[in-house]
Amino acid sequence: MKIIFFGTPTFAALNLKNIINNGHEVIAVVTPPDSKKGRGKQVKVSAVKEVALKYNIPTLQPNKLRDKEFIDKLKYYDADLFIIVAFRMLPEIVWKQPKKGTINLHTSLLPNYRGAAPINRVLINGEKETGISTFFINENIDSGGIILQKKIKLDIFTTAAQLHNKLINYGNNMLEKTIKLIKNNEVLETPQKSSINDIGAPKLTKETLKIDWEKSADDIHNLVRGLSPYLNNKEILKEVSICPSAWFLLEEENKNTKRIKLHLTEVIKSDQTDLVSLKTDNKTYLHVITKKNTVAILNLQVEGKRTMSIQQFLQGNKITQFHRLL
Repeated sequence: MKIIFFGTPTFAALNLKNIINNGHEVIAVVTPPDSKKGRGKQVKVSAVKEVALKYNIPTLQPNKLRDKEFIDKLKYYDADLFIIVAFRMLPEIVWKQPKKGTINLHTSLLPNYRGAAPINRVLINGEKETGISTFFINENIDSGGIILQKKIKLDIFTTAAQLHNKLINYGNNMLEKTIKLIKNNEVLETPQKSSINDIGAPKLTKETLKIDWEKSADDIHNLVRGLSPYLNNKEILKEVSICPSAWFLLEEENKNTKRIKLHLTEVIKSDQTDLVSLKTDNKTYLHVITKKNTVAILNLQVEGKRTMSIQQFLQGNKITQFHRLL
């Protein structure tokens, strides 16, 4: 069965690699055009293209998905199946081409969390479970018939980076099972039942990332972990599109401000009423008192600096009564 794979980031690239290593015939890859990033304007290729180059798979990089040259090239390949992972919406003239259809891997339990940021939004909303789905693409975003789904339990400390990596493994397994079902004509497609109560996963905005200290400790904690690149004490996920980090401004005694990203927090039960104030021993802890409970800051990154624990931060930053959160 001839497959064309559409994708961009590391998540998709690892799914692609797994499909290839399982012996499936990937005849081409579609990914965005190379970009120039950084001070030196160095050419940056997508993670999916890197995998394609490694395995000598032809790569298509159209500026527009409706370009005639691109459409004709797809027709020339005459693929049986298109697989989409973390890519943009396809026009009907593309997704209707393959004989066995076009499938998408989505990191939520559809129909909930349709949209661009399901990994982030389930954590920001404090969900206790999420999942992964494969489905056939149709004319509406993330709305086609479900092929397979799997639920995944979440705890109150799971970060976006940790969930991202866990879902890669689940995605690999689910794509493998889905491809086999399609190849053997054994798919039992289940239509999605949408309702007005379905929760969306809209794209993250700059406004989403800014911490509002007027909210409860739980809401702030969920925002932090829902945007966090924290994997463990020695590693962060360098995938900014998935883990852009929640941030705030710390105004110092001299009125200078530091832009700080929070990577890890904890909620501490508290009856204190001195709202949006800082409490610290300037050695081991830094707490923010909110309208409901307290946020303990555990891991952070000052702009231009490396990621550090709160103890490391306090070694070089003495917090006084004149410090304010902005």
